[in-house]
Amino acid sequence: MVARMQHERRALDFFTNRSTRLIQDSMTFKHMSKGSYLYLEGDPADKLHLVHAGRVRSLKGSDNGRTFTMYVHQQGDLLGDMNIYQNSVHMFSAEVTESSTIGIISMSELEHLLRQHRELTFDFMKWMGFNHKLTQAKLRDLTLFGKAGALCSLLIRLGNSYGINLGSSTFIDRKFSHAELAEMIATTRESVSRMLSDLKNKDVIEYLDGHIMIKRDPYLRAKCKCDTCSMSVCRI
Repeated sequence: MVARMQHERRALDFFTNRSTRLIQDSMTFKHMSKGSYLYLEGDPADKLHLVHAGRVRSLKGSDNGRTFTMYVHQQGDLLGDMNIYQNSVHMFSAEVTESSTIGIISMSELEHLLRQHRELTFDFMKWMGFNHKLTQAKLRDLTLFGKAGALCSLLIRLGNSYGINLGSSTFIDRKFSHAELAEMIATTRESVSRMLSDLKNKDVIEYLDGHIMIKRDPYLRAKCKCDTCSMSVCRI
C-alpha cells in the first residue's frame, strides 16, 4: 500500500476553528486564473491573502533577469506582508500558478479583528513564528551548502510536500521542470540538469514518466545536513 507523506503544515493549522471562521467570514473571495498576480513587488502591502483552493508562488526578480521562487503556497496558506501596524510594501510578487480561489482581507480589518479577539491574536503570533522559521530554513539551504546542497534539500522538501511513500523510495507526485527547480534554488537550468544527472548516476534518484523518485533519502540528507531540521518546516 502506498501512503502520501504527511509532514507539512499550512497556515490555518495554527488557528483554532473559531479563529479560522473569524478570518474567513471577514474575507471576500475571488477566482483568479493561472498567470495572474495577487500583487507585485513594491505594491502597498495592505491586504492579507488566503489560498482557499489552487496554488500561488511568491517570487522575486533580480537585476540580471532571473526569477527566484521563495515559497509555493497551497490550500490553507496565508500570504502577504505581515507588518500590519505600519505602512509597508511587498518584498515579493505573488503569481497564481494554477486556477485558484483566493480570500482577501484588508490589513485594517485584520487589525480590528486582532484588537477584538485575543485568541486570534495568539494564533496569529504562532503562525508568524512558524513562517519566520520557514524563511530561516530556506536561507540556510541557499547559503551554507552550495547549489548541490540546496538541490538536495529541495528534493527532500518536494518529497515532504508532494511525496508518495513507496517503502524504500518516495515518488514525487507532481512534475517539475528543470527551470522550475532552478528558480527555487536561485541557479540556472543547466546547473540543475547537471546536478540531477549526477544524482541519477549515483542511483540517488530516478525518473518515472517525468516524475522524480527519491531512492536514497539518506544521501540527500547528508549533503544538506538536515538531520536536525524540523519536519514541519521542511516543505516547499
